[in-house]
Amino acid sequence: MDTAPADAPPDSRRRFYLIAGEASGDLHGSNLIRALKAKGPCAFRGMGGDRMEAAGMQLARHIRTTDFMGFLVVLMNLRTILRMFSQIKADLLAFKPDAVILIDYPGFNLRMARFCHQHGIQVFYYISPQVWAWKKSRVKQIRAYVDRMYCILPFEREWYRPYEVEAEYVGHPLLDAIEEGHFGDKPENPSILALLPGSRKHEIARMLPVMLQAASTFGELKPVLAAAPTQPPAYYAQLARAYPQIEVVYNDTYRVLRAARYALVTSGTATLEAALHEVPQVVCYSGNWLSYQIARRLVKISYISLVNLIMDRPVVTELIQKDMRPSRVAEELHRLVYDAERRRSMLEDYRMLKERLGGGGASEKAAESIWGHLKSRS
Repeated sequence: MDTAPADAPPDSRRRFYLIAGEASGDLHGSNLIRALKAKGPCAFRGMGGDRMEAAGMQLARHIRTTDFMGFLVVLMNLRTILRMFSQIKADLLAFKPDAVILIDYPGFNLRMARFCHQHGIQVFYYISPQVWAWKKSRVKQIRAYVDRMYCILPFEREWYRPYEVEAEYVGHPLLDAIEEGHFGDKPENPSILALLPGSRKHEIARMLPVMLQAASTFGELKPVLAAAPTQPPAYYAQLARAYPQIEVVYNDTYRVLRAARYALVTSGTATLEAALHEVPQVVCYSGNWLSYQIARRLVKISYISLVNLIMDRPVVTELIQKDMRPSRVAEELHRLVYDAERRRSMLEDYRMLKERLGGGGASEKAAESIWGHLKSRS
């Protein structure tokens, strides 16, 4: 439950206000909180989810109420978003933080960066928005309002250099998150098919029925759905009611991926998670027609999955819009199941991907840098 704005802590602890708006941000924010706490006494408040709360942050607003993505969805919920922005602004000022840490979620967080800058609050941005893909104009806001940008993709720091943005590459936090949850080698179970339909209600509604229909044509596979903690069990039960054979695992995607032999994955962070767990995958995405048409004209990238973007070539198959239909998904899944060379090649590319990402320690490096910048201004 969201709580009322808090008074500033009466002691000498560093006060951090963190803002995440998605499940992946909640995961990475929780690890960053733990790394910051290891550097010295801290107090945390902000917008996030269960993981950030468990790590020690007092929630002003939960991410289950921030489920807005796509042009039309944002427009339809604009009044709610504006109310949310007003609430967080007031709560942030009442908390009197030493610094604000913004985690991805650019549509909301770049506006918040401007607000914080106007009030003389230091702004750190953890996990760079994908401004290199679209809305390049946002780099002007970043240069003006963000004190330090922390990049998690290897090419981002160099991309920022011509724009004179204070950017630092810390590595990808998924490397640490996955390493923490890894217990031994992958089980030799050839039958588990992981279904990762996303975390937002509207994308789950589009992706999951198609994934289920495609999976149902493979009697030898056991579909296991990785359900997001932001959606109630009843929602998944409604969408999967025609598929009683499916197993649903709540709030433990990594356990599903550790056991999986194959995966159907909605484009996003999950594509990289599947790759780092060494699970051959088919990437799926279908959005609102109008939103997709607008995005297609604005986005300046060749791929939608992080795997292909980082490798800069088609390592995994991407089925987008009209191509994401049950027959095509089943066709690509068939290639993974029955083409041993296809699987071998993808797994080799995954190993190259991990090398390209570099070593772990992203949360530790970001926390060290944040503490250093705060001390330099004391």
